[in-house]
Amino acid sequence: QVQLVESGGGSVQAGGSLRLSCAASGRTFSSATMTWFRQVLGKEREWVAAITWTGGTTYYADSVKGRFTISRDKAKNTVYLQMNSLKPEDTAVYSCAATYDRFWDDPSRVDYWGQGTQVTVSS
Repeated sequence: QVQLVESGGGSVQAGGSLRLSCAASGRTFSSATMTWFRQVLGKEREWVAAITWTGGTTYYADSVKGRFTISRDKAKNTVYLQMNSLKPEDTAVYSCAATYDRFWDDPSRVDYWGQGTQVTVSS
């Protein structure tokens, strides 16, 4: 059974930092792209950052480029999202996802989801 378990969310003031982790288990992720999505209540889920498991190619939404860094540790089967210079508009539930096709930025194409972790940034 595939499991994606996020941790590291919390509350921080604007300008602060948080690091999210996503521990993956249950199958091989070698052909997957791992994506961090976020969602604000009442709004559509949006992709934030993604990384290919094997090659480590990274992608960033314009809204977080230069502030967030996605990485993965193959030995630990864990994906990270380092978030710096946080803004109140970054407040959302952040979810880790694994997609086994090229549509890694489309929530409807995700194969596996984590449970999500709340990030709250106060001004």
